[in-house]
Amino acid sequence: MLQVVITGTIVANRFQIERLAGTGGMGAVYRAHDQLTGGPVALKLVHAHSNSPDESSRFAREAQLLASLRHPGIVSYVAHGITPQGARFLAMEWLDGEDLAQRLQRGSLPLKSALLLLRRVAEALSFAHERGILHRDLKPT
Repeated sequence: MLQVVITGTIVANRFQIERLAGTGGMGAVYRAHDQLTGGPVALKLVHAHSNSPDESSRFAREAQLLASLRHPGIVSYVAHGITPQGARFLAMEWLDGEDLAQRLQRGSLPLKSALLLLRRVAEALSFAHERGILHRDLKPT
């Protein structure tokens, strides 16, 4: 069940929800305003039913790993934690634009663009892999 978060809600006394950006298996991602920095963030809130010890541990590990990575092809970590209501959150750099799935709906990428994109993804994955991190959820969205 998707937890409904109302526009304007303040999460962790810092992030003000602006709008829903997307949903996934573990939770929902919102565009939020970071009241500390003044900029936008992607705020991932975990579904309430995803609070098993294994899932909590996996989420904490994801946040810690992201915080350790600095690469132009990897979204930047901002903050993570648990709200007073017990909801886990992860705040990341907000990236404007369209995802690959949206772009491909308009048609195929030219070969040169596809090769450049593939190279950038491979460089980011290689950077993470060199640090013992294996990404297991690649998709065009």
